Amino acid sequence: MGPFYRPKPWCDTRRPVRPDARPSLWQAEPMCGRYAASRSADDLVTEFEVERIDAQGAGAVPAGGLPADYNVAPTKMVHAVLQRPPHRGEAPVRRLVALRWGLIPSWAKDPAIGSRMINARMETVAEKPAYRRAFAARRCLLPADGYYEWYPTSMRGKGGKPRKQPFFIRPTDGGVLAMAGLYEIWRDQRKDRDDPEAWRWSCAVLTTTAEDAVGHVHDRMPLLVEPARRRAWLEPADSDADRLLSLLVPAAPGRLEALPVSTRVNDVRHNGPDLVAPLPMEELPVAELPVAELPGQQMLDEPAAFDPV
Repeated sequence: MGPFYRPKPWCDTRRPVRPDARPSLWQAEPMCGRYAASRSADDLVTEFEVERIDAQGAGAVPAGGLPADYNVAPTKMVHAVLQRPPHRGEAPVRRLVALRWGLIPSWAKDPAIGSRMINARMETVAEKPAYRRAFAARRCLLPADGYYEWYPTSMRGKGGKPRKQPFFIRPTDGGVLAMAGLYEIWRDQRKDRDDPEAWRWSCAVLTTTAEDAVGHVHDRMPLLVEPARRRAWLEPADSDADRLLSLLVPAAPGRLEALPVSTRVNDVRHNGPDLVAPLPMEELPVAELPVAELPGQQMLDEPAAFDPV
Protein backbone atom coordinates (compact mmCIF):
# COMPACT_ATOMS: atom_id res chain seq x y z
CA MET A 1 0.00 0.00 0.00
CA GLY A 2 1.17 3.55 -0.65
CA PRO A 3 2.36 6.07 1.95
CA PHE A 4 0.14 6.91 4.88
CA TYR A 5 -0.64 10.25 6.46
CA ARG A 6 0.46 10.78 10.01
CA PRO A 7 -2.53 11.49 12.27
CA LYS A 8 -2.61 13.32 15.57
CA PRO A 9 -1.49 10.84 18.27
CA TRP A 10 -3.87 8.96 20.55
CA CYS A 11 -3.94 11.01 23.73
CA ASP A 12 -5.60 11.40 27.09
CA THR A 13 -8.56 13.72 27.51
CA ARG A 14 -8.68 16.01 30.51
CA ARG A 15 -11.90 18.01 30.01
CA PRO A 16 -14.74 16.86 32.29
CA VAL A 17 -18.14 15.94 30.95
CA ARG A 18 -21.30 15.65 33.02
CA PRO A 19 -22.23 11.99 33.64
CA ASP A 20 -25.70 12.68 32.28
CA ALA A 21 -24.41 14.41 29.14
CA ARG A 22 -25.59 13.11 25.81
CA PRO A 23 -22.79 11.68 23.62
CA SER A 24 -23.37 14.45 21.07
CA LEU A 25 -21.80 16.92 23.50
CA TRP A 26 -18.46 15.36 22.68
CA GLN A 27 -18.56 16.62 19.10
CA ALA A 28 -17.02 19.96 20.06
CA GLU A 29 -14.07 18.30 21.80
CA PRO A 30 -10.62 17.99 20.17
CA MET A 31 -11.28 14.28 20.00
CA CYS A 32 -8.44 11.87 20.53
CA GLY A 33 -10.33 8.98 22.11
CA ARG A 34 -12.61 7.20 19.65
CA TYR A 35 -12.69 3.73 18.20
CA ALA A 36 -14.85 1.35 16.17
CA ALA A 37 -16.19 -1.97 17.47
CA SER A 38 -18.48 -3.80 15.07
CA ARG A 39 -17.94 -7.46 15.98
CA SER A 40 -20.93 -9.36 17.30
CA ALA A 41 -20.94 -11.05 20.70
CA ASP A 42 -20.76 -14.44 18.96
CA ASP A 43 -17.70 -13.34 16.97
CA LEU A 44 -15.99 -12.16 20.15
CA VAL A 45 -16.77 -15.44 21.93
CA THR A 46 -14.87 -17.26 19.19
CA GLU A 47 -12.01 -14.78 18.84
CA PHE A 48 -11.30 -14.49 22.58
CA GLU A 49 -12.25 -18.03 23.69
CA VAL A 50 -14.98 -16.69 25.96
CA GLU A 51 -16.65 -19.25 28.20
CA ARG A 52 -19.59 -17.19 29.41
CA ILE A 53 -21.56 -14.13 28.33
CA ASP A 54 -22.82 -12.25 31.37
CA ALA A 55 -26.57 -11.85 30.96
CA GLN A 56 -27.42 -10.50 34.41
CA GLY A 57 -26.00 -7.96 36.83
CA ALA A 58 -24.24 -4.63 36.39
CA GLY A 59 -21.92 -5.84 33.61
CA ALA A 60 -24.62 -7.69 31.70
CA VAL A 61 -24.45 -7.89 27.92
CA PRO A 62 -27.85 -7.21 26.34
CA ALA A 63 -29.53 -10.06 24.49
CA GLY A 64 -27.74 -10.45 21.16
CA GLY A 65 -24.82 -8.33 22.33
CA LEU A 66 -24.12 -4.63 22.00
CA PRO A 67 -24.91 -3.27 18.53
CA ALA A 68 -22.08 -2.54 16.11
CA ASP A 69 -20.65 0.89 16.91
CA TYR A 70 -18.38 2.66 14.42
CA ASN A 71 -18.07 5.76 16.59
CA VAL A 72 -17.37 4.65 20.15
CA ALA A 73 -16.93 7.71 22.36
CA PRO A 74 -16.23 8.08 26.11
CA THR A 75 -19.17 7.15 28.39
CA LYS A 76 -20.56 4.66 25.85
CA MET A 77 -21.03 0.97 26.70
CA VAL A 78 -18.44 -1.37 25.16
CA HIS A 79 -17.74 -5.09 25.05
CA ALA A 80 -14.90 -6.30 27.27
CA VAL A 81 -13.32 -9.68 27.98
CA LEU A 82 -12.23 -10.37 31.55
CA GLN A 83 -11.72 -13.06 34.15
CA ARG A 84 -12.98 -12.62 37.70
CA PRO A 85 -11.23 -14.21 40.73
CA PRO A 86 -12.46 -17.74 41.57
CA HIS A 87 -15.57 -17.77 43.77
CA ARG A 88 -16.26 -20.48 46.35
CA GLY A 89 -13.79 -22.89 44.84
CA GLU A 90 -15.10 -22.51 41.29
CA ALA A 91 -12.65 -22.46 38.41
CA PRO A 92 -12.01 -19.01 36.87
CA VAL A 93 -14.13 -18.30 33.79
CA ARG A 94 -13.35 -16.03 30.84
CA ARG A 95 -16.34 -13.74 30.44
CA LEU A 96 -17.77 -11.26 27.95
CA VAL A 97 -19.26 -8.25 29.71
CA ALA A 98 -20.47 -4.74 28.91
CA LEU A 99 -18.56 -1.85 30.53
CA ARG A 100 -18.86 1.91 30.37
CA TRP A 101 -15.81 3.57 28.79
CA GLY A 102 -14.40 5.95 31.42
CA LEU A 103 -13.03 4.34 34.58
CA ILE A 104 -14.61 5.23 37.93
CA PRO A 105 -12.18 4.41 40.77
CA SER A 106 -13.74 2.41 43.60
CA TRP A 107 -12.99 5.26 46.04
CA ALA A 108 -14.59 7.99 43.93
CA LYS A 109 -17.38 9.97 45.55
CA ASP A 110 -18.79 11.16 42.23
CA PRO A 111 -19.02 8.86 39.17
CA ALA A 112 -18.60 11.93 36.93
CA ILE A 113 -14.84 11.45 37.29
CA GLY A 114 -15.08 8.56 34.85
CA SER A 115 -15.66 10.81 31.85
CA ARG A 116 -12.12 12.18 32.31
CA MET A 117 -10.43 8.80 32.74
CA ILE A 118 -10.68 7.01 29.42
CA ASN A 119 -6.94 6.31 29.08
CA ALA A 120 -4.30 5.13 31.55
CA ARG A 121 -0.60 5.68 30.86
CA MET A 122 1.54 2.56 30.91
CA GLU A 123 4.41 4.53 32.45
CA THR A 124 2.47 5.41 35.61
CA VAL A 125 -0.43 2.95 35.78
CA ALA A 126 1.13 0.92 38.61
CA GLU A 127 1.50 4.02 40.83
CA LYS A 128 -1.42 6.33 40.04
CA PRO A 129 -4.12 6.06 42.76
CA ALA A 130 -6.89 6.05 40.17
CA TYR A 131 -5.52 3.00 38.34
CA ARG A 132 -3.14 1.00 40.52
CA ARG A 133 -5.76 -1.21 42.18
CA ALA A 134 -7.38 -2.05 38.87
CA PHE A 135 -3.98 -2.72 37.30
CA ALA A 136 -3.10 -5.13 40.11
CA ALA A 137 -6.27 -7.22 39.91
CA ARG A 138 -8.83 -6.04 37.33
CA ARG A 139 -7.45 -6.17 33.81
CA CYS A 140 -9.42 -6.74 30.64
CA LEU A 141 -9.30 -6.81 26.85
CA LEU A 142 -11.23 -4.23 24.83
CA PRO A 143 -11.95 -5.51 21.30
CA ALA A 144 -11.78 -2.96 18.48
CA ASP A 145 -11.79 -2.88 14.69
CA GLY A 146 -9.43 0.09 14.90
CA TYR A 147 -9.27 3.60 16.34
CA TYR A 148 -9.49 7.18 15.10
CA GLU A 149 -6.96 9.99 15.21
CA TRP A 150 -7.19 13.59 14.02
CA TYR A 151 -4.35 15.41 12.27
CA PRO A 152 -4.47 19.25 12.30
CA THR A 153 -3.68 20.50 8.79
CA SER A 154 -2.41 23.94 7.79
CA MET A 155 -5.77 24.69 6.19
CA ARG A 156 -7.95 27.06 8.23
CA GLY A 157 -11.61 26.70 8.98
CA LYS A 158 -14.12 29.07 10.53
CA GLY A 159 -12.57 31.23 13.22
CA GLY A 160 -9.07 30.65 11.84
CA LYS A 161 -8.58 27.30 13.58
CA PRO A 162 -6.71 24.54 11.74
CA ARG A 163 -8.92 22.04 9.95
CA LYS A 164 -8.44 18.49 11.22
CA GLN A 165 -8.44 15.40 9.06
CA PRO A 166 -9.61 12.19 10.76
CA PHE A 167 -7.82 8.89 10.15
CA PHE A 168 -8.89 5.36 10.94
CA ILE A 169 -6.02 3.16 12.14
CA ARG A 170 -6.72 -0.53 11.68
CA PRO A 171 -4.95 -3.91 11.33
CA THR A 172 -3.73 -4.51 7.79
CA ASP A 173 -5.11 -8.05 7.91
CA GLY A 174 -8.62 -6.95 8.91
CA GLY A 175 -8.35 -8.67 12.28
CA VAL A 176 -9.49 -7.57 15.72
CA LEU A 177 -7.37 -5.39 17.99
CA ALA A 178 -7.23 -6.55 21.61
CA MET A 179 -6.55 -3.29 23.42
CA ALA A 180 -5.18 -3.65 26.93
CA GLY A 181 -7.71 -2.33 29.41
CA LEU A 182 -8.47 -1.96 33.11
CA TYR A 183 -11.88 -2.24 34.70
CA GLU A 184 -13.30 -1.11 37.99
CA ILE A 185 -16.47 -1.76 39.98
CA TRP A 186 -17.92 1.30 41.70
CA ARG A 187 -20.53 1.08 44.44
CA ASP A 188 -23.22 3.74 44.79
CA GLN A 189 -23.53 3.97 48.58
CA ARG A 190 -26.96 5.58 48.30
CA LYS A 191 -28.49 2.40 46.94
CA ASP A 192 -29.09 -1.00 48.49
CA ARG A 193 -26.45 -3.64 47.71
CA ASP A 194 -29.07 -5.82 46.03
CA ASP A 195 -30.06 -3.06 43.64
CA PRO A 196 -28.44 -3.65 40.20
CA GLU A 197 -28.15 0.14 39.85
CA ALA A 198 -25.90 0.21 42.92
CA TRP A 199 -22.95 -1.11 40.90
CA ARG A 200 -21.26 0.50 37.92
CA TRP A 201 -18.67 -1.34 35.85
CA SER A 202 -16.31 0.89 33.88
CA CYS A 203 -13.04 0.67 31.97
CA ALA A 204 -10.03 2.54 30.57
CA VAL A 205 -7.59 1.87 27.72
CA LEU A 206 -3.87 1.56 28.44
CA THR A 207 -1.64 3.76 26.27
CA THR A 208 2.09 4.14 25.71
CA THR A 209 4.67 6.30 23.98
CA ALA A 210 5.65 4.55 20.77
CA GLU A 211 8.93 5.15 18.95
CA ASP A 212 9.67 3.74 15.52
CA ALA A 213 12.84 2.10 14.26
CA VAL A 214 14.38 5.35 13.00
CA GLY A 215 13.76 7.34 16.17
CA HIS A 216 10.55 9.19 15.32
CA VAL A 217 8.37 9.45 18.40
CA HIS A 218 4.63 9.01 17.80
CA ASP A 219 3.27 10.11 21.20
CA ARG A 220 0.36 8.10 22.58
CA MET A 221 -1.16 4.96 21.15
CA PRO A 222 -3.12 2.07 22.69
CA LEU A 223 -1.27 -0.97 23.95
CA LEU A 224 -2.19 -4.34 22.51
CA VAL A 225 -2.27 -7.83 23.98
CA GLU A 226 -1.21 -10.56 21.56
CA PRO A 227 -3.15 -13.87 21.58
CA ALA A 228 -0.38 -15.84 23.31
CA ARG A 229 -0.31 -13.34 26.20
CA ARG A 230 -4.03 -12.86 26.78
CA ARG A 231 -4.39 -15.60 29.41
CA ALA A 232 -1.56 -14.14 31.50
CA TRP A 233 -2.91 -10.59 31.16
CA LEU A 234 -6.39 -11.61 32.32
CA GLU A 235 -5.16 -13.68 35.30
CA PRO A 236 -6.48 -11.77 38.35
CA ALA A 237 -4.14 -13.50 40.81
CA ASP A 238 -1.01 -12.06 39.17
CA SER A 239 -0.19 -8.59 40.52
CA ASP A 240 3.50 -8.40 39.61
CA ALA A 241 3.77 -5.03 37.86
CA ASP A 242 6.96 -5.76 35.92
CA ARG A 243 5.68 -9.07 34.62
CA LEU A 244 2.33 -7.57 33.63
CA LEU A 245 3.89 -4.62 31.82
CA SER A 246 6.15 -7.01 29.90
CA LEU A 247 3.04 -8.57 28.35
CA LEU A 248 2.06 -5.33 26.63
CA VAL A 249 3.39 -4.15 23.29
CA PRO A 250 2.66 -1.41 20.77
CA ALA A 251 1.61 -2.64 17.35
CA ALA A 252 4.31 -4.58 15.49
CA PRO A 253 5.88 -2.79 12.49
CA GLY A 254 3.64 -3.09 9.47
CA ARG A 255 0.66 -4.43 11.38
CA LEU A 256 -1.44 -1.25 11.25
CA GLU A 257 -2.44 1.12 8.47
CA ALA A 258 -3.82 4.65 8.76
CA LEU A 259 -6.51 5.62 6.28
CA PRO A 260 -8.12 9.06 5.87
CA VAL A 261 -11.86 8.96 6.48
CA SER A 262 -14.85 11.28 6.37
CA THR A 263 -15.21 14.15 8.82
CA ARG A 264 -18.67 12.75 9.60
CA VAL A 265 -16.94 10.84 12.40
CA ASN A 266 -16.38 14.16 14.19
CA ASP A 267 -19.99 14.07 15.41
CA VAL A 268 -20.75 11.05 17.62
CA ARG A 269 -24.37 11.15 16.50
CA HIS A 270 -23.13 9.75 13.20
CA ASN A 271 -22.60 6.01 13.00
CA GLY A 272 -22.30 3.23 10.46
CA PRO A 273 -19.65 1.47 8.35
CA ASP A 274 -19.30 4.49 6.07
CA LEU A 275 -17.31 6.20 8.85
CA VAL A 276 -14.39 3.77 8.42
CA ALA A 277 -14.47 3.75 4.59
CA PRO A 278 -11.22 5.26 3.18
CA LEU A 279 -11.62 8.56 1.35
CA PRO A 280 -10.52 8.74 -2.30
CA MET A 281 -7.16 10.45 -2.54
CA GLU A 282 -8.57 13.17 -4.76
CA GLU A 283 -10.81 14.32 -1.90
CA LEU A 284 -7.87 15.02 0.42
CA PRO A 285 -5.93 18.28 0.83
CA VAL A 286 -2.77 16.35 -0.07
CA ALA A 287 -0.43 19.32 -0.07
CA GLU A 288 -1.46 20.18 3.47
CA LEU A 289 -0.67 16.85 5.16
CA PRO A 290 2.77 15.47 6.03
CA VAL A 291 3.24 11.98 4.63
CA ALA A 292 4.49 9.26 6.94
CA GLU A 293 4.33 5.63 7.80
CA LEU A 294 2.94 4.32 11.08
CA PRO A 295 5.19 3.52 14.07
CA GLY A 296 7.88 1.00 13.20
CA GLN A 297 8.12 2.04 9.54
CA GLN A 298 10.33 4.59 7.82
CA MET A 299 9.07 8.15 7.32
CA LEU A 300 8.42 8.95 3.67
CA ASP A 301 8.62 12.29 1.84
CA GLU A 302 8.27 14.30 5.04
CA PRO A 303 8.23 18.10 4.47
CA ALA A 304 11.19 19.89 6.00
CA ALA A 305 8.87 22.15 7.99
CA PHE A 306 7.28 19.22 9.84
CA ASP A 307 8.73 18.83 13.32
CA PRO A 308 7.66 15.51 14.85
CA VAL A 309 6.89 15.67 18.56
